[in-house]
Amino acid sequence: MNKHPESTEPTDEHQITLRGPAELADALPYLMGFHPNDSVVMVALHGGRGRFGGRLRVGIPPAPTEWAPVADQLAQCLISGSERRDSRPDAIIAFLCQDPAEGESPHQVMERLRPFAQSLRTACGAREVPVLEALCISDGRYWSYCCPDERCCPAEGNPLALPGTTVMAAAAAYAGIQVRGSLRDMEARLEPLGTPVAQAQERALDSAGARLVSQILDVQGRRHVAEETLALARKLIERLAQAPAARPGEADAGDDRLIEADEAAAVILGLQDRETRDRAAEWMEGSEAEGALRLWRALARRCVGPYVEHSAAPLALAGWVSWSTGDEPGARVALGLALRADPDYTFAQLLHQACNEGLDPETLRRCLRGERGLRAARGDTAPEGPVGSGQPAPAPPPLPRRRTARVSAARERRAARETAPAPVPAASGAGASHQRSPATRRRARGYRVQSRRGTRNGR
Repeated sequence: MNKHPESTEPTDEHQITLRGPAELADALPYLMGFHPNDSVVMVALHGGRGRFGGRLRVGIPPAPTEWAPVADQLAQCLISGSERRDSRPDAIIAFLCQDPAEGESPHQVMERLRPFAQSLRTACGAREVPVLEALCISDGRYWSYCCPDERCCPAEGNPLALPGTTVMAAAAAYAGIQVRGSLRDMEARLEPLGTPVAQAQERALDSAGARLVSQILDVQGRRHVAEETLALARKLIERLAQAPAARPGEADAGDDRLIEADEAAAVILGLQDRETRDRAAEWMEGSEAEGALRLWRALARRCVGPYVEHSAAPLALAGWVSWSTGDEPGARVALGLALRADPDYTFAQLLHQACNEGLDPETLRRCLRGERGLRAARGDTAPEGPVGSGQPAPAPPPLPRRRTARVSAARERRAARETAPAPVPAASGAGASHQRSPATRRRARGYRVQSRRGTRNGR
């Protein structure tokens, strides 16, 4: 979820009033920074004028049996998170975005997802927060689950506005807000490479693992591996920075060609050490940040085959650098993939929560700057313990191995969480009914988005 604080200077703030399902559907990519395909998005509204507040996105669960408990969790998360950061929402807007499967029509997608939309409305209504609008967006069309008037919301749906032709598009361009394409496109930049590159990379990871076994079991050897990892990562960052600029759409492929398989393997395995990873997180701003982000993305793509779980470290670092440099949508995507690779990866969990709650990354940047300064003052270049802890390094990280057992356990834990029995609220409250009170209808007439000139990503 994002927190978008209001400016106290009205001359620098511009309010945009969105009226009706059409303008809400058009605004969604600008609110998120990308087109959230295969996703459910919930946005909190505050006050009688419907000021946009926190927002939440998660992939649509494939099994309908999961929809009711997931809806309950999402409602609780958005409402409680909004209360912690700002105030209790007065209403919520929900979006269900999914393109048709093969042989399926957009209208069938809308009907298939209708029970999920009703579960969301029921869950929010049980907490006395009405869902003013619930939209399905599929294959360039949108439907309202709340409006029964076929004059404005016909059964065949309405087409989305052409890109760049609406007031929201103009306001977003003025405020410097960019839409990065679809969520699928953003994730594709971070996913493992295919064959034959994957086969060569897996062999390199196997070889590097065998070479590092004896070293990481020894305290001094482990320190040596940490220094080698950081030195090689620095070398690769400089190599990427010095490379000629690639044409649009070819930057990732160009970065992949600049990194040898054995180099990628050495850094990937070295980053599995917590303290080494924390040291690498110091490349987070200024001229270092761009090269570091390109390296972490490239390394995530090299975590192939049984080493996919190892991608949690470079993905978390990519998410951290993106967040630190103001790219919140990119940070959420990278951190979400890190948690998909390893749901128990604490570093990604903490960063994901902080980013979603709208915290300022400067707090962590100050901590990392201070740690670097202390290390420079004492002339110590070896990692000692968790950032800022001053404690001895813990036991060495697990050796590279086939991920089957751990991933199976992680999946079991995740499945247990997702399928645990949860009370399904009765179909009552404002979010559970197609009827709206007069006050609710008045609030539904307009939703206000606030933007600032010269800012990015809606902040």
